Amino acid sequence: MGHSFVARLGRFALVVTAAAGLSACGVNSVPTAEENAKAKWADVESAYQRRAALIPNLVATAKGAASSETTILTNVTNARAAATSINITTDDLSDPATFEKFQNSQNQLTQALGQLRTVVENYPTLQSQARFADLMQALSSSEDRIDVSRTRYNEAVQEYNTTIRTFPAVIAAKVIYGAKPLIPFKAEPDAETAPTVDFGSPAAPPAPAVNDNAPAPAQTAAPAAGAN
Repeated sequence: MGHSFVARLGRFALVVTAAAGLSACGVNSVPTAEENAKAKWADVESAYQRRAALIPNLVATAKGAASSETTILTNVTNARAAATSINITTDDLSDPATFEKFQNSQNQLTQALGQLRTVVENYPTLQSQARFADLMQALSSSEDRIDVSRTRYNEAVQEYNTTIRTFPAVIAAKVIYGAKPLIPFKAEPDAETAPTVDFGSPAAPPAPAVNDNAPAPAQTAAPAAGAN
């Protein structure tokens, strides 16, 4: 009886020791950090989907007052179609090529919307429409949410990537989970900044440069008084 109790106690101690060892090796911290990053990714997707849902009504409303801007409106529609056609899952967050394709498509949509904003400034009638003003306000709100959710996702990715590379969690990351780094959003100022559409008059050509070292032109002397 005493021997059996001691044996059970020994097995229990072994289990506790093993559990503590696994915990120390990051068996819990790795999946915790990963799930946090995936939750933040869900917020990113939600923000992008919210923006995409606004665009059809935005374009339809703009057509009424800015029907001549067919190229801009078509660009917005096509960019939205391209962005929403890319389905990315949490498994793709470790695939640089797929993630870059997704980010580029969203950046192209951002650029197209920037062109639309520039065009709108030239149509006071469109700006005065309450429906359009509401849609533009909702779009701005959506883009603010996109910025915030992307920042929080990047922070969670940094935490996860640091966890799977730091001892002792790196042991569980490699041996148990086969963990791979997640891909963060890259800051691309050129892609995020909408190009300026200039509706003004073309600029005057620059004046020719003046060469200070060129000899002064010869002056013609005035005829002397009384000369024939």
